[in-house]
Amino acid sequence: GDNRRTARAIARQLCLPMDHVIAEALPVAKVQKVQELQDSGRIVAMVGDGVNDSPALAQANVGLSLGTGAEIATEASDMVLVKGNVVDVCTALDLSQVIFRRIKLNFLWSLLYNCLSIPLAAGAFYPFFRTR
Repeated sequence: GDNRRTARAIARQLCLPMDHVIAEALPVAKVQKVQELQDSGRIVAMVGDGVNDSPALAQANVGLSLGTGAEIATEASDMVLVKGNVVDVCTALDLSQVIFRRIKLNFLWSLLYNCLSIPLAAGAFYPFFRTR
C-alpha cells in the first residue's frame, strides 16, 4: 500500500504478518518485489488502483485492478473488479479456480467423446458388430 498506517491496519484485519507488508513503495520497488517473488518460483497476483500500480500490475502473473481507480491501471491489469471492493478479489480468485476446473472437465469429456465417436464414424467397429 501507499500509506504505512493503512497498510498495517489492513494487514491486521487479514491476519497477515507485518514483515509481509510493503508500504510507501515507489512503482519501481513494487515491480522489483513482484519480480523477486516470481524469481523465487511463486505465482504473483497484484491488486492495484492507481497509476503507480500499473507497472507492477503488468509484471504480475495476474493483475487485478479496482474499477474505481485510474484508467491506466485498468488497462495494465488482467482482471477488473468493477465495484472497486477489495473483498471481490477473493471471489474473483475462487471463481477463476472453479472455471478452470470446469474447463479441464469439459476437455476430458470432449476427449473421451471424440476418441469413441471418430472410430465409430470411420467404421472401425463394423467388423465386430456388422451393422451400418
